[in-house]
Amino acid sequence: MLTGTLSNLTQEVTLYPAALQKGFTFLLTNDLESLPLGKTQIEGDDIFAIISEYRTESYEARRPEAHAEYLDIQYVCRGTEMIVSSPLSAAGPVIENCLQERDVIFFKHTETELKLVLHAGMFAVYFPWDVHRPNCSPGDQPETVRKIVVKIAMRLLSAPA
Repeated sequence: MLTGTLSNLTQEVTLYPAALQKGFTFLLTNDLESLPLGKTQIEGDDIFAIISEYRTESYEARRPEAHAEYLDIQYVCRGTEMIVSSPLSAAGPVIENCLQERDVIFFKHTETELKLVLHAGMFAVYFPWDVHRPNCSPGDQPETVRKIVVKIAMRLLSAPA
C-alpha cells in the first residue's frame, strides 16, 4: 500500500513505474469535480477510472476485498472516508469470489488491520496483496464522498517503460 496527497504528487510522480505515473497524471491533469460519474477510459481496459459519489457506511457493513488483475489508486476528491487494510496473508475465509467476472474477491474478515482516514486530496494505492475495506465512515455518522478509483492492469507494472 502507498499513500499520499495529490498536492505532493508532482514532486514524486517520477519515482513510480510508468503505469502508475499514467494513473497519477490523470488525477493531476483533469478537473476531477467535473468528470461524469461512471467509467472513464484512460488507456482502454488497461487503465481506467471509476468516478462515484456515495455515503460511507459503518465498518461492519463493509466487506474486506482484494483484486488480482488490477491495482487501485483510490483518490478522495470530496469528503472523508476510512479504508481499513491488511496483508492478503491475514485475510479470513473467502465469502464471495468474483475474480473471473469483476476482479474482486470478498473475505469474511481480516486478522491484522491498519485504519487509514483519507480526506479530500489524499490517495491510497492498493496492490493485489493488499486487502482493503473501502467506503467506511470515519466516525459515527456517514459522510458524502466523491471518489475516483483509477484501475491499472498489474501486467503493465512488469512492462518496459
